[in-house]
Amino acid sequence: MPRHIRIVLVETSHPGNIGAAARAMKTMCLDDLVLVNPTGFPHTEASARASAAGDVLEKARVVQTLDAALAGCVLVAGTSARPRALGPTPLTPRECVQKLLALSPHQDVAVLFGRERTGLTNEELDRCHYLINIPANREYGSLNLAAAVQVIAYEIMLAAGMSGAAMGSRPPHATVEEMESFYTHLESAALESGFLDPANPKHLMRRLRHLFNRAQPDPSEVNILRGLLSALQDARMHARKRGPQMN
Repeated sequence: MPRHIRIVLVETSHPGNIGAAARAMKTMCLDDLVLVNPTGFPHTEASARASAAGDVLEKARVVQTLDAALAGCVLVAGTSARPRALGPTPLTPRECVQKLLALSPHQDVAVLFGRERTGLTNEELDRCHYLINIPANREYGSLNLAAAVQVIAYEIMLAAGMSGAAMGSRPPHATVEEMESFYTHLESAALESGFLDPANPKHLMRRLRHLFNRAQPDPSEVNILRGLLSALQDARMHARKRGPQMN
């Protein structure tokens, strides 16, 4: 089984759901669980619901920020039951898992699950390369958090047995940290050039994020893009120092 699949639960409010998610993971040979600001953990209810998956809970990592949860990842998929006006095109679990498993097992990828009541925020989904939508009854599409984890974990196990030969077929993707540094650089350059409105840069930056998330550049390509931004910034700075030219 691939060991590079990271399951991330964001601000889970019910400890029992953490335990049930750990059990869902272990039944499908997954054991990398990260918890972002859980309401109660460790907790006896989590241990009880985990049943024999206590080892997954014991090695689970609790972090304070999504940045820490995604550290080292090159691809991120977020789950959402609601359509989003802006963001990645929704994929079925099977479609998304095929994309995640196309990477080398030495590269880390993460699947995000949001809060029980409200799911993931738009800002959290902006960090995702893919959006997973689990098909459900249109009149009652409410899926328990642990049940959602079970669906995705099952698809990972099913696909992993069929995709081993195809893994590692392309260069490694840039990590989340490398992409966040690039986005910071891109926004800075766009503001300096006047391309972005400093009073309202977020909407256009979200579109640019989704554009580059779809492209999934590798580290070399990110370095080229940042080199281009730096060259444009330097040229603009030198032009300001020279001032207006007289004819």
